[in-house]
Amino acid sequence: MSRTGGSILAAAILLGSLGIAALMIAQRPEPERREPPSQVPFVTTSPAVAGSGAIPVHGAGTVRPSVQVDVAAGVSGRIVAVAPAFESGGRVSEGQVLFRLDDSDYRLRVEQARSGVAVQHVELLKVEEEARIAREQYEAFRGRRAHAGSGEANSLARWEPQLDAARAAVVEARAVLAEAELLLSRTEVRAPFDAVVRAENVGVGQFVTAGVGVGQIYASDAVEIVVPLSDAEAALVPGLWDLRPGITDRRVAARVTASHATGGYAWEGYVDRVEPALDEATRTLEVIVRVPHPLRGGAPVADGDGAAALPAAGSPPLLVGQFAGVEISGIAPEEYFRITRLGLRPGDEVWAVENDAVTIVPVRVLQRFDDTVFVTGGLRSGQEVVVGGIRFATEGMRVRRVASPAS
Repeated sequence: MSRTGGSILAAAILLGSLGIAALMIAQRPEPERREPPSQVPFVTTSPAVAGSGAIPVHGAGTVRPSVQVDVAAGVSGRIVAVAPAFESGGRVSEGQVLFRLDDSDYRLRVEQARSGVAVQHVELLKVEEEARIAREQYEAFRGRRAHAGSGEANSLARWEPQLDAARAAVVEARAVLAEAELLLSRTEVRAPFDAVVRAENVGVGQFVTAGVGVGQIYASDAVEIVVPLSDAEAALVPGLWDLRPGITDRRVAARVTASHATGGYAWEGYVDRVEPALDEATRTLEVIVRVPHPLRGGAPVADGDGAAALPAAGSPPLLVGQFAGVEISGIAPEEYFRITRLGLRPGDEVWAVENDAVTIVPVRVLQRFDDTVFVTGGLRSGQEVVVGGIRFATEGMRVRRVASPAS
């Protein structure tokens, strides 16, 4: 093939390729047109719930006895009998004898003292008779010597000091008898109140010394729980600083809960008083909650899944040393709201959503418990509060709302 023919062939192939490419470009499909994505962020919201009644003030503490005393004998002696109930965990009644000491020596003292009283009483009668005779003799003598102008006889002649001494001797003898009877009564050690025996160390034949403790008992009519509260939490307890022990018309109700192996149980109590000083370590106020009749079984409480404690196991008592939760009936404002903890923003503000726009609402925090925050402020019942989706917000910022799964 000549050089001219090859050039023509190459030119034909090039023109054909260009034509095919132009045809393919002309027949290509139009690309799908899409709207640009929206720049408005999604937020997760949860409604603010209007509260009613008292705001619960939550705390916790360890159960302790309201009254606990050491058991000790008032006199020294050897133990001859011990009550079966006087052992660790036993329950005793007021006035019940816990143990007895050998009282032989003390009975002898009582008999000797009674004899002394009888002797001194006889001596008093003798002195009174002698004083009567002496006064009669003096009056007769005075009548015979009336013309002589004799003066008054002194008190010794009238036997007044002798009578005073005899009467004082009777009083002393009776005091000795009373002391002997008191010491005899102390050979029986009795419970001062209805109590639970916490510890004991006595046995028949053991010698005990007066004033040396041999056991511990605590009152069974009530127990106490020391609940540390912050100053803000304590301010929610109505009339806290006006509470006085023993005054019943100002009591603030409280509910105590404790966990056992069979579930949770609750007891009704009340705020008894508040310690008048801050704890130096925690900077909290110690509020004392009293629970009457702790040995009675508590009421079963449903757990988070709605399951109550096992009734077949019986209701256990509220035990000393047990850790318990406390819910105190706080103040009842005219209007307050409950929001989730995630809805509260730094600076005590809430991001509410109205018409797909953010409204920043300042609030006052009253109480926090678990995932719930009690607040007051410019909210409305059911108003949606931002709980997630954005980290920053401005007044009027446009958002798209997605309800929280938990709402």
